[in-house]
Amino acid sequence: MNTEIFDVVNERDEVIGQQSRSEVHRLGLMHRAVHVLVFNAAGQAFLQKRSMTKDRQPGLWDSSASGHVDAGEDYDACAVRELGEEIGLRLNAAPQRLFKLAACAETDQEHVWVYRCEAEGPFRLHPEEIERGGWFAAAEVTRWMEERPQDFASALLLIWKRVIRELCDNGTRDA
Repeated sequence: MNTEIFDVVNERDEVIGQQSRSEVHRLGLMHRAVHVLVFNAAGQAFLQKRSMTKDRQPGLWDSSASGHVDAGEDYDACAVRELGEEIGLRLNAAPQRLFKLAACAETDQEHVWVYRCEAEGPFRLHPEEIERGGWFAAAEVTRWMEERPQDFASALLLIWKRVIRELCDNGTRDA
């Protein structure tokens, strides 16, 4: 397996070097990632349960697709790549950008661009990345997070609160 190399960034998300994935995580260096939430026409979100073989937050529920931005790659290209690799969703262009989170402990020191798109599935889940996935109503996810936050990846907990707030502000979903 090839060693993954990430851009190491500062608090302003400016590239200051490159390191291997293992070193970035071992040293707690700031780096980049994307999270994509896929919604269907009924307004349900597709969430994935991370494989138990993942090195970070195994077995937890997470965004539809997420992943690290490779060295030299931009956020939009990474979002398209991760959708294809993780759930088999092929897009010709980047999904809609929603917002960016600054690197923090909850994001595992990742600056994260969050995206959304619409698709109906069915999806082809990458078995090394994802144990299973499912469609969930926004209100169901919100209630589940309130009752059992330990079931979710820490970044998704941050992302979901903001996504729901924006969806409610726009009046586009029953959150």
